[in-house]
Amino acid sequence: MFKLLRRLIAILILIAIVFRLYRVHQDVQKVLTYEQLVAKTLASNDTKANVDMVLAMIYTETKGSSLDVMQSSESSSGVANSISDTQSSIQQGVSVLSENLDLADQAKINKWTAVQAYNFGSAYIDFVANHGRENTVELAESYSRDVVAPSLGNSSGKTYFYYHPIALLYGGGKLYVNGGNIYYSREVQFNLYLIKLMRVF
Repeated sequence: MFKLLRRLIAILILIAIVFRLYRVHQDVQKVLTYEQLVAKTLASNDTKANVDMVLAMIYTETKGSSLDVMQSSESSSGVANSISDTQSSIQQGVSVLSENLDLADQAKINKWTAVQAYNFGSAYIDFVANHGRENTVELAESYSRDVVAPSLGNSSGKTYFYYHPIALLYGGGKLYVNGGNIYYSREVQFNLYLIKLMRVF
């Protein structure tokens, strides 16, 4: 009886893993449909960004399932979901990312700080430049707690649990309410490898 139960649990776990891999593959394929539009947008911008980086950001932001695929409305108008077409979303997202990459380059810090600043705002680049010059989870957490969250009304340090493997791996899954995503750049890095891997299949 115990052996049968173990086998049943193992089969259920295997089914769950296969289903999850199928969903990830479907999501990546959806994001890859924007590859030509991203390439065209990058070609018309003077930028250090590349196609795979932008696709990984689209996957991180929406998995391609929203018209505002790069969630770039707020950087454009200050209002969430005000962009209603993918081309405008990618154009605005690439513009913000390009500015961040230029600022990071001027400050002589790496591109992943610029990617994290896509989530936090460009002031994060100066913050990193003045606090060790390296984008770490610990530094992102302090910026989220002390700068981002209070600026959006969370002055008590209230947190919530973020169910994501990267969050669990790097920091136990805690995020500050209204504090952005301290794991954002690491999620983009992971999704970059995921997209490269899934291109093969």
